[in-house]
Amino acid sequence: MSQTKGNKAKSPFRSDCLDGKIALVTGGGSGICYGVTYDLLSHGCEGAVICGRRQAFLERAASSLERTTGKRVRYYVTDVRDPNACQAAVDYTLQQFNGRLDILVNGAAGNFLAEASALKPKGFKTVMEIDTMGTFNMCHCAYPALKQSVSGCVINISATLQYGATWYQAHASAAKAANDSLTRTLALEWGIDQIRVNGIAPGPIADTPGTTKLAPGLTSEDVNEAISEGIPIGRMGTTTDIGMAAIYLASDGSGSYVTGDILVVDGGEWLYKPPMIPRDMVAALSKKVEKKEP
Repeated sequence: MSQTKGNKAKSPFRSDCLDGKIALVTGGGSGICYGVTYDLLSHGCEGAVICGRRQAFLERAASSLERTTGKRVRYYVTDVRDPNACQAAVDYTLQQFNGRLDILVNGAAGNFLAEASALKPKGFKTVMEIDTMGTFNMCHCAYPALKQSVSGCVINISATLQYGATWYQAHASAAKAANDSLTRTLALEWGIDQIRVNGIAPGPIADTPGTTKLAPGLTSEDVNEAISEGIPIGRMGTTTDIGMAAIYLASDGSGSYVTGDILVVDGGEWLYKPPMIPRDMVAALSKKVEKKEP
C-alpha cells in the first residue's frame, strides 16, 4: 500500500482526539481514502469499515490497516449507486461495532478524461451517479445512526475542478459542484441533530490512482514534476495532508464549530496562473520606482 508513505509525518493532533469513534469510509480501499482511514484510526477511532466495489482491494486494504494501526477494520463490498447496498453497508457497520457510527467519509468517485463533445451521456450519468447520488445515498442511509451519535460527522471528498473550469472534466466538475451544494444543505438541515457536514477539496495528491490515471503514459516522477510546476507551494500533496484535514473536521475539539464548509487542501493549485511578467523584472521595476519616489 504505497499510500501509507504520506502518513509518516508527525501529526499536530493528539493521538486520542477521536477516541472511541467508529468510521465508515467509501472508497477506502485505495488512494486518498485509504490514507484518511489510516489517519482516523491513528487518532483514536476504535474501528472502521471501508467500502468499495472490488473485494480483493478491500481485503488487502483492511488487512494492511489492521496491521499498521492495531485497530479493528472490516470491509463491505458496496456499489454506492444502489441505495439498498448503502443501507446494507450502514447496517453491517452497526452490527460490527455495537450500533455505533460516528464518522461517515464519502470518497467513492468515478473519473476519466473526455472532451465534452465526445462524452457519452452514459459516461456523464455514471460519474454523476457514483459521485453525487452515491454521496446522497450514503448520507441518507447513515443519518439515523449519525443522529444517535450526538456528535455525528460527515466528510464529503470534493475537488477543485469546478471552481473555475477544467479541461475534459465536464462530468466530474458537475458532480463535485452538486456535492458541494449538497454538503451545505445537509449542514443546514442536520445541524439541529448535532451532525456536522463538511467537505474536503484535495488538489493533486501524489501516488494515488486519482492522479496517475489522469496522466496516462507518464511515470510518477514525471507526473509529480509536471504538476508541481503549477502549484504555488511547489509540491504535490500527500494523503497525510488530506488525513490531517479530516482529523480537524472530525474532532469534537478542533472542528466542533465548523459545518457547511468545503476545506480546500491543494497548496494553492486552483488559484495558480503563470505570472504576466517574470519575477526578476518586477523586482527591477520596483527598484526604479523606489528611486523616483521623494
